[in-house]
Amino acid sequence: MDNQGGITVQRALELPGLRSGLPEVVACADRLGRTVRWVHAGEVPNIASLLKGGELLLTTGLGLGTRPAEQRAFVRRLADRGIAALVVELGPRFTRLPATLVDTARAAGLPLVQLHREVPFVTVTEEVHTEIVNGHYALLQRAEEVHRRCTEALLGGGGVPQVLRILADFTANPVFLETPDAQLLYAAGSSSGDPGADPLQVWEGLRGQRGEAPPSNAVVVDVPGGGPGTGAVRARLVLLGVSTPLLPVHRMAAERTAGVLAVVLMQARQEEELAARGRGDFLTDLAEGRISAEDAPAQARVLGFRPGAGPLLPVVMRLAAELGPAGNWSVLARAVSEELSAVGVPVLLGVRPVEGRVPLLVALRSEGERTAVADRVAAALRAGVERAGLDRAGAPPAVVVGVAGGWTAASSGLRHAAETATAAHGLPPRPWYDARRLDIDLLLWRLREHPDLAAFVDRAIGALRVHDATSRPALLPTLETYLAHAGRKAETARELHLNRQTLYNRLARISELLGTDLDDPETVLSLSLALRARRHTQSTA
Repeated sequence: MDNQGGITVQRALELPGLRSGLPEVVACADRLGRTVRWVHAGEVPNIASLLKGGELLLTTGLGLGTRPAEQRAFVRRLADRGIAALVVELGPRFTRLPATLVDTARAAGLPLVQLHREVPFVTVTEEVHTEIVNGHYALLQRAEEVHRRCTEALLGGGGVPQVLRILADFTANPVFLETPDAQLLYAAGSSSGDPGADPLQVWEGLRGQRGEAPPSNAVVVDVPGGGPGTGAVRARLVLLGVSTPLLPVHRMAAERTAGVLAVVLMQARQEEELAARGRGDFLTDLAEGRISAEDAPAQARVLGFRPGAGPLLPVVMRLAAELGPAGNWSVLARAVSEELSAVGVPVLLGVRPVEGRVPLLVALRSEGERTAVADRVAAALRAGVERAGLDRAGAPPAVVVGVAGGWTAASSGLRHAAETATAAHGLPPRPWYDARRLDIDLLLWRLREHPDLAAFVDRAIGALRVHDATSRPALLPTLETYLAHAGRKAETARELHLNRQTLYNRLARISELLGTDLDDPETVLSLSLALRARRHTQSTA
């Protein structure tokens, strides 16, 4: 059997039915290893249009035509269709096959066989089909044996690596489990394969030759269950024919192994998500005062968090609102945890899908390393979001770092950071926000639905909003940049890529529209507050 399933043409000729017809191969005897997936008998000239490829075609030659051109066309159409072989029974139509048929079959690479005795085609069909079915049943039995061994390994406490080793040993080739975007999760080598074939080195080579389609010597099987819908993919199982060719039984075994892995990964995801939610609940209860600072250390130890004597740093990441509870939080928790492991400090991380938040406590050695650790933690959080596929263009996650301190400070710090993370959405993006510097934005966010705040914004910058809605260039960006640089005109012009005179003209126009003096400190304060409040009010332009 080859890697397409079925039996070979050679094996079909050895069965009693065709053997009794005294078969003689007259063209392409070197291609008798081609696969026969079905048997078809027919006598019509256009029979090629009824075939799908891989058939052993039986005929007495009535549909071959009488003219050489018809015979050549008949054979070429069969070859183009990809049939396994053409078997012609000699008799009333042909006492021997015409040279035209033989030469055309040889040129087209199509095995051509003539039978010197009459055989019942129905008997040939039954024998070949029985052989194919028996072969498939034998393959199924071997594949089911792999499935049984994988199941026993899991029941005995094994995990994904052991399951992959069983499949690798069965195929005598390396096996890989990858994410849907081709990131390696696990690799296993065969104990009976090439001892020099390190699976990780093979994987690196595989990555170099992967394009839109997998390599010809690979079998790729989807592991289902990565999200809603029947076609969702959690991972992909990849078999690579390095030591020995991959056979149909290897694909069957991989398909059954993928079913086992789907259960394992689903269970791991559920357990992982439950644990992450449990830690998120603890951190939320601590933030909202339902757990006292005295009881918190003992409960944290139960959750695996054992900080030293240094201060605790509260951090909260908030995702875009549309990622809410439907997001893949188990993948996010695992990805962020793996990224944070490189930070090198104790971390307690949880998830709160309902609020779209990831709260965490980081154990510092001293207050002095707050900024450095915050940089690394924020980078790890964003990398985890990207790995989990939850990053959205134009809506990056907001990471807010609170004030470091003991367990009492951690309680209020988590609460403050969580609320500030919500208020931070809409602010200019930063790697992370210092909660201590966003108190004004937090206050404005709390007042966002109060009509007085909307009225204040309208009084302060309403004239500019009306101008920008109808005229160009827009002047609000110029005012925002000017105030961000504390009125330094050279820096403002440089950031806006304007010459000095153009900037002066725009500032004069802004002063004229607003009826204010941009050099007046009270005016500057009022405009700065109005621009910050504008981000939070429902009337944002």
